[in-house]
Amino acid sequence: MNKSFVIGLTGQTGSGKSTVCNAFMENGFEIINCDLVARTVTSDGSDCCKEIEKVFPDCFDPELHLDRKALGAIVFDDKEKLEILNGIIFPYINEEIAKRISHASENGKKLILLDAPTLFEAGADKLCDMIVSCVALKELRLKRIMIRDGLSETQAENRMNSQHSEDFFRDNSDMIIENNGGLSSLAIAADHAARIIKNKRIK
Repeated sequence: MNKSFVIGLTGQTGSGKSTVCNAFMENGFEIINCDLVARTVTSDGSDCCKEIEKVFPDCFDPELHLDRKALGAIVFDDKEKLEILNGIIFPYINEEIAKRISHASENGKKLILLDAPTLFEAGADKLCDMIVSCVALKELRLKRIMIRDGLSETQAENRMNSQHSEDFFRDNSDMIIENNGGLSSLAIAADHAARIIKNKRIK
């Protein structure tokens, strides 16, 4: 059985990754949503939550249910605390991603897309054969995530500043998709990218 081809989709917050992901899904790619993987590994009472609770006890109730909003408010304002959290959670996430890739491959899925906002931070790029990153102008991303997540301008900027720069994504990706226009133009660009990859991998 041929090994599946794994694409890592990442990029800046507010750059349109969800639209790009949908275009790849419509082109037949198996999608692994890493945000959902993170929720799986941080489900109530999980081993991961037990570790996180030791460092951020105020973000849990007695049933070890994680208050994600409270945790986000802490770590997005403090880079050191974010790194501590990442050091706990990323190994669990990568283990689960690897299991899902293996399962998809065993079930004949030839093209797999990891929808992973923190692909590089987690080290999950090592699980990929190709990296596709989305980027957009800062002022556009700021407006988008303020509306999308109901954040203040300061909160939105803190979230943006917690990520890698646009130059980083350009230097460490095999393909860049820019989203400085509307959703329709982004969808067209994403569909074009998905078709190019698909045609190269599946004869």
